[in-house]
Amino acid sequence: MKIEEVQSTTKKQRIATHTHIKGIGLDPNGKSFDLAAGFVGQNGAREASGLITDMIKGGKMAGRAILIAGPPGTGKTALAIAITHELGTKVPFCPMVGSEVYSSEVKKTEVLMENFRRSIGLRIKETKEVYEGEVTELSPEETDSVTGGYGKSINHVIIGLKTVKGTKQLKLDPTIYDALLKEKVAVGDVIYIEANSGAVKRVGRSDAFATEFDLEAEEYVPLPKGEVHKKKEIVQDVTLHDLDAANARPQGGQDILSLMGQMMKPKKTEITDKLRQEINKVVNQYIDEGVAELVPGVLFIDEVHMLDMECFSYLNRALESSLSPIVIFATNRGICNIRGTDISSPHGIPVDLLDRLIIIRTETYGPAEMIQILAIRAQVEELTVDEESLAYLGEIGQQASLRHAVQLLSPASIVAKMNGRESICKADLEEVSSLYLDAKSSARVLQEQQERYMS
Repeated sequence: MKIEEVQSTTKKQRIATHTHIKGIGLDPNGKSFDLAAGFVGQNGAREASGLITDMIKGGKMAGRAILIAGPPGTGKTALAIAITHELGTKVPFCPMVGSEVYSSEVKKTEVLMENFRRSIGLRIKETKEVYEGEVTELSPEETDSVTGGYGKSINHVIIGLKTVKGTKQLKLDPTIYDALLKEKVAVGDVIYIEANSGAVKRVGRSDAFATEFDLEAEEYVPLPKGEVHKKKEIVQDVTLHDLDAANARPQGGQDILSLMGQMMKPKKTEITDKLRQEINKVVNQYIDEGVAELVPGVLFIDEVHMLDMECFSYLNRALESSLSPIVIFATNRGICNIRGTDISSPHGIPVDLLDRLIIIRTETYGPAEMIQILAIRAQVEELTVDEESLAYLGEIGQQASLRHAVQLLSPASIVAKMNGRESICKADLEEVSSLYLDAKSSARVLQEQQERYMS
């Protein structure tokens, strides 16, 4: 008798550099734990970030900017990711790198503004009258075509909707029948129809029809509660960039010329300042009426020293506008030239912009902290490492860098498997360490063997 194990069809999560970061890891009083939420050390920086997240949640932080500065591999990006975890999924977070602004298609300032608008959310609340339920019958009533000939035209549609509380039969306009056909609605589907606009939305198939297969094309939903006809509050989350993009595309006609125009159009549409001001007016009107609320999110610009003077002057203006997100910069540069100029400045950022920033420093990790981080990474990557090997890896991290030590974990696990072991021991790490050079030892080799290389 053959016994087979059934493999799960759920996808395994891909392990990235910051998979282990789950939050900032603070107690209720805002003090940081030495080891919490995947974070180790950096207590001062984490407490500062905790205060910032509280201010963002309270809506007292818009239009301000923060700079996370520290040597490479000290957890600057990890801090930004931790802040987003703390803010939750509803707050927009838009990460970008300084070099992203140098696009061949659109202006530098346009790329910056686009990301600014992506980081500001708008929560629109609408109360709609809807008919909601599971379709029990769907029968179009036909009549002879008014224009003569043999064709039949739809006069009206009879649709039966069922909820937990009861059923209702509706007589609908023929235009709604077209919408039903477009959504591919069949008997047994759960749908809702908006009373004022006649828009039809198919939610899914009723779970009374659910089968026991693991993998199915259908999404099964429960039977709606309450009456068939009800008032429903619909909350929609959009970003300002979504509104810009929706209004920027020209709505062409159906003639050949407009089709040609759409084909020949460049990939990106530049959104004009005038259009954005018009959208801001409408948004402000919505906010005043209480229909919508603004959700200022976070724009994270990594490697901020890659921006040039024009971008920095634009950022100065953008930070002052009434609709502005929280901007977090990160850089690992000391005193260096501002890109494109001979002016030397701290972190490669002009002094007038630095003056606006709250600066958070990240410190280099000590040996004990490095060992803790390596232990967390090994756990995330599902590897077993003994104490001696972790201590050896910590030494490598001190001599080379933490990133290099973390990168040695995966190859060492493969070497251990080749040697017929499940756990990684010091010998595996020594073997892998001899195979790969880190940045410092590579530079040392280059210096020692200068005459062999072209310079």
